Amino acid sequence: MATILHINSSVRNTGSISRQLTAEFLSKWQAVQPADMIVERDLAANPVPHLTEQMMGAFFTPAEQRSPEQAQTVQLSDDLVAELLSADTIVLGAPMYNFSVSSTLKAWIDHVARAGLTFKYTETGPVGMVQGKKVYIFTSRGGVYSQGPAKSMDFHETYLRAVLGFIGLTDITFIHTEGLAMGDAAVADALTQTRQAIGELVAA
Repeated sequence: MATILHINSSVRNTGSISRQLTAEFLSKWQAVQPADMIVERDLAANPVPHLTEQMMGAFFTPAEQRSPEQAQTVQLSDDLVAELLSADTIVLGAPMYNFSVSSTLKAWIDHVARAGLTFKYTETGPVGMVQGKKVYIFTSRGGVYSQGPAKSMDFHETYLRAVLGFIGLTDITFIHTEGLAMGDAAVADALTQTRQAIGELVAA
């Protein structure tokens, strides 16, 4: 039995394409792997707070030296790290906002990218400690950024590959659903392609 961490970062609870597609993917996954456990993390319903000076101070204070207030401050971050480390597979819904990720997803990343917990510094540079996990990222985008003239504005996939790779998550598959603001025909075509990709991924 494997553990799947399902993270939704769309600010929309209704009408969200990324939510719809991760749900479809996991429904097909469970049909094949019914014993797997899915842990839900909804960053819209339960947003992670953005970092503060107090949080940063607590992060960089050794655990045994933290005050009770500091220990309470880092508790959520510690829980998020533990949740990530316990997962075998991560399924992430990550729509594009202004060429990158939502602020809620960025906040989650800030809480799980922790020196000494998910990465460490060595004489040869930083090393990611979250290894041996598979990541599926479902994006939704109004335009087309995976190719063509807008590719240079894609700070979405490039950022996620870089920051997740930094903590050791390098086995990443992106499933882009693009052109969602380009008319009904483009939406229908994009969804057809994504659903075909979902079928192939689950069958693999």
